[in-house]
Amino acid sequence: MNTATILVVDDEPQLRRAMKATLTDLGYSVIEAKSGEDALEKLREEAPDLILLDLNMPGIGGLETCRAIRETSEVPIIVLSVRNAERDKVQVLDAGANDYVTKPFGIQELLARIRAAMRRPTFAEPGTSQFQNGDLSIDFETRRVTLHGKSIRLTPKEFDLLKFLVDHAGRPIPHRKLLQTVWGPDYGDEVEYLRVVVNQLRKKIEPEPSRPRFLLTEPWVGYRFASPDA
Repeated sequence: MNTATILVVDDEPQLRRAMKATLTDLGYSVIEAKSGEDALEKLREEAPDLILLDLNMPGIGGLETCRAIRETSEVPIIVLSVRNAERDKVQVLDAGANDYVTKPFGIQELLARIRAAMRRPTFAEPGTSQFQNGDLSIDFETRRVTLHGKSIRLTPKEFDLLKFLVDHAGRPIPHRKLLQTVWGPDYGDEVEYLRVVVNQLRKKIEPEPSRPRFLLTEPWVGYRFASPDA
């Protein structure tokens, strides 16, 4: 039986009703919001476990709403949209969303994405608890990252990807392995997800993002974390 609370954000009442009926039948508790502004208020009041966020809405819109949520919360966000262009997916992931589902979608596909978004990666190896290199410090137990003494806010996927790469420092990790570990076993071909998250991480932790020292690209393979002091 599901006990999670899902916030459905969409300006179309028919879609909200249909989503609420389906998810409620499956055991989820469902909250509705008709706009981005309404969603931010419901987030503060209800603290949902996951947000289904429509991209095209009047007012501040889905993209701006996603960015606003990420300023204060790590709640999983799945964006729903009729748009299917890679540029739109990149913008959404860049704003901090966990996933992007194109309308129309099957309910089984959406449920799989919901389960994946709410799971935390379980790494086979215990991994390191801390990383320190120069002015960059990472505490994996508290999920705290500091650079030059200032706290750096990472999205959940940014942090999970960084941890997995640090745990396997020096080893090239294939795209598919990273996707299936961080996003879930149903993923593997969404290489643009990795590209966006890695680029965001580089902007946040690299001294020169265009010339990375830590997050290195392995051409045609994946990515590798390299500690410059190693």
